[in-house]
Amino acid sequence: MLHTPRHTLVFLTIVFSFMGLIAYVFPVGGIKLAEKFAIEFPTLSSIFKTEQKEKKVDISKILALANAEEKILDVEEKAETDTASQTAEVKAEVKAEIKKASTEIESLESIDTNLRLVTTIQYKNGSRQSLNGFFSSLKNIGAEPKSIRVLHYGDSQIEGDRISDYLRLKLQNQFGGEGPGLISLMPVAPSVINRINWSDGWDRYGIFAFKDKRVPHNNYGGLAHFSRFNKYKTISDSSSSLSAWVKIQTTKSGGAKATAYSKLKLFYGGSKAKLAIDFYDGGVFKESDSLVKGGTFNIKEYNVTPNSLNHEFKFKGKDSPDFYGASLEGNRGVMVDNIGLRGSSGTFFNQSNYAQLKQFYDYLNVKLIILQFGGNTLPYIKDKSQAIQYAGYLKSQIYTIKKLAPNASILVIGPADMSVKKGTEYVTHPILEDLRNAIRQIAFDTDCAFFDMYDCMGGRNSMVAWVDQGIAAKDYVHFSPQGARKIATLLYSSLINDYNAFLKTQSSK
Repeated sequence: MLHTPRHTLVFLTIVFSFMGLIAYVFPVGGIKLAEKFAIEFPTLSSIFKTEQKEKKVDISKILALANAEEKILDVEEKAETDTASQTAEVKAEVKAEIKKASTEIESLESIDTNLRLVTTIQYKNGSRQSLNGFFSSLKNIGAEPKSIRVLHYGDSQIEGDRISDYLRLKLQNQFGGEGPGLISLMPVAPSVINRINWSDGWDRYGIFAFKDKRVPHNNYGGLAHFSRFNKYKTISDSSSSLSAWVKIQTTKSGGAKATAYSKLKLFYGGSKAKLAIDFYDGGVFKESDSLVKGGTFNIKEYNVTPNSLNHEFKFKGKDSPDFYGASLEGNRGVMVDNIGLRGSSGTFFNQSNYAQLKQFYDYLNVKLIILQFGGNTLPYIKDKSQAIQYAGYLKSQIYTIKKLAPNASILVIGPADMSVKKGTEYVTHPILEDLRNAIRQIAFDTDCAFFDMYDCMGGRNSMVAWVDQGIAAKDYVHFSPQGARKIATLLYSSLINDYNAFLKTQSSK
């Protein structure tokens, strides 16, 4: 049969009429088939673009502020470190650059008086007391017997050393310190600074998303997981033994300070037998030794060749210890440890062995703990009451942390904007602000500082703007490396401004 244009027109009219009828009668919220699965269909208003569109968010002032803040930080840092070349002319240029960036900030703040408020760390009743312990440690860094630690716990938003790397770079440049700090022998996600390779047979055992049922104890260490090269079992009485290896490479992407470490520390415990270990530094054999059996917090320390950047362990024995991680570090200054835990809600601290975790925190000399969670829980929260309930769980974790690390200040970072699909558009998750508000409240209830990442991004529907600018991923959840740098700049700028304000209060006493 010959199809004419009339036939085509009639066919299309029938199809579109049928689709229009479905759009008219189909439930606005879709047909729910399961808790996380529903069939949806565009509404007539969305098809004909009559729905009220979400207002576009202008983040230009926030990005301009981040750029100006980074410029000031970079210039001030250069002025402090490059004193040898500071002629009168150079000093004048530095002052001019700082003044120019400061003028830009003042102009931005005069245009938007709310800009500074939404990009700074918040405190209960406006008091900065909750970070004074950390600020005091920075002020007296020279009197500390060893490096002080900043532990940055978070979900996938910080994995790969995002945000933490900038905090580390700036703190170490200003207050001293070397090395990237704590690393896992089987990282949850790859890092731009450390690349880890291992032999066959290794496995990771965690507590950060759920407690691993294969593990007969709660000794997970400071990273909330550990690694082994053989499974849990009774060791054989035979003379045969197991062999394994792990290689650690440090790249230069973290800057000069991150690669200037002089020590490598291995944290382990729980082995049922003594283990032989050979250590190679920069591809050269350095020493043979053994790791002791038993215990929940053992340390093996090595001095490494400056800038060797490649290290290898070879193990041989009848049983693997639980390897809680390694640390690449110097002797003094500040260490910033990135502990990105993909899929975690941050509610695992209460499940850990308190005594062992306290040993870790005491040994590491922890002075600041950053908690950045909530994003993984949001998709499962249906209403405000559930948001408050989750925040209550997080609150109990904070009380536990305070008992285990009483000398550490705590900074809670609220969730970033997260978009969901609504018709043809991406919009902020409907419960996100309830969750942010609940987390901020428990931070203040426990005398912690709070950084509102959601407002700092621009608030409602800001993630769409970040994606449009190419500084967030197209999953509308995570920052790109460039976006993470913007947020890290605003966070660090607020932190160091509050530290400088702390110094002024100290000098006036």
